[in-house]
Amino acid sequence: MDKNVLAHTSWNCKYHIVFAAKYRRLVIYRQIKKDIGQILRTLCDRKGVTIIEAEACPDHVHMLVEIPPKYSVSEIMGYLKGKSSLMIFDRHANLKYKYGSRHFWCRGYYVDTVGKNEKRIAEYVRQQLQEDVLSDQLTIKEFTDPFTGEQANKGTK
Repeated sequence: MDKNVLAHTSWNCKYHIVFAAKYRRLVIYRQIKKDIGQILRTLCDRKGVTIIEAEACPDHVHMLVEIPPKYSVSEIMGYLKGKSSLMIFDRHANLKYKYGSRHFWCRGYYVDTVGKNEKRIAEYVRQQLQEDVLSDQLTIKEFTDPFTGEQANKGTK
């Protein structure tokens, strides 16, 4: 088993965490994607949280992390989302106009314990970006005029 040791404890606490940008805006691209990855890595290092696998999709982030038992998941998420919001707005000042009161992330998040499925969840996180692209391609809507029911051109309003 892959266990860590503190003074009087042995532990193996791994979590799959998903959190989204506020209003699910598609803002995690190119330069900001690199900055968000760097910011989250720095913050996790400060708390002793190990990032096993991570993927930043256009509107949300998947992370497979190992959190020491001295911290709760909610404590780490509050820290990551709060501090990263401040750091993102410091680096990308133009985002302040889209997001009022310096909130970059949605209020909630999804968390699940990993258990024995670590390899499968790591693969899922790794492939998440390709799955999002494929699902977007499958859900392309036909452009029809809602009043006449006739096929409309994509370029016209």
